Amino acid sequence: MNLRGYAMLEDAFEALKTFDWGADPKVLKPIDDAIVATYGDAAGRRELENKLLELLKSDVSRAAKDFICRKLRVIGTAASVPVLAGMLTDPENAHMARYALERMECPEAAQALRDALPKVNGALKIGVIGSLGARQDAASVPALAALMTDSNPGVARAAVLALGNIRTAEAAQALTAASVAPEVRPAVADAMLACAEALLAAGNKVQAMALYKKLMSDDQPKHVRLAATRGMLVATGKSE
Repeated sequence: MNLRGYAMLEDAFEALKTFDWGADPKVLKPIDDAIVATYGDAAGRRELENKLLELLKSDVSRAAKDFICRKLRVIGTAASVPVLAGMLTDPENAHMARYALERMECPEAAQALRDALPKVNGALKIGVIGSLGARQDAASVPALAALMTDSNPGVARAAVLALGNIRTAEAAQALTAASVAPEVRPAVADAMLACAEALLAAGNKVQAMALYKKLMSDDQPKHVRLAATRGMLVATGKSE
């Protein structure tokens, strides 16, 4: 980076310290440009990440923290996880912290989300559950399975949907084993269909067939039984 570019980047970080909603986002563009320019440059990315984390830990506005989390979603490493994990219990900033952690490939990001589950309730717990599902985090299946019978229907439904997103054989087993509240059962059917489709695509026809058969019971809505029938036909090679 040339001297002019470096100066512009420093100015952008200074602007980020006082950035708030309604401000011209163009003042932060040098940070975006630097992220692009440092692609493949681990040291350069690490320097940017450290600068962003320094500000994220400070008393900057929510708008600035949103911007930082969006950048960490792209360049964040395990070094960012402790700071983002600390935000998961903060109602104002938890959403953006999860947004960053969902995309980060390091295992520490998934672990931070799993560790947050017992620390949050209500909407925050639902958000963490959704992020684990978005990451397709197979290691969270036991914890999510336990939450399918949570007294909060929103939490229980979120756990079911997350298992449907994870789509492993273990997730499918958890879905078939749980005795959930009536209001959660439609979500279970949808999640089981998603798991069956994924298992079938992976060549696990026996496991997929077992799920489809469970969805053929009379207590399932017509559209679920139709989807299960089609899945069984695909599994046996009798569909188009």
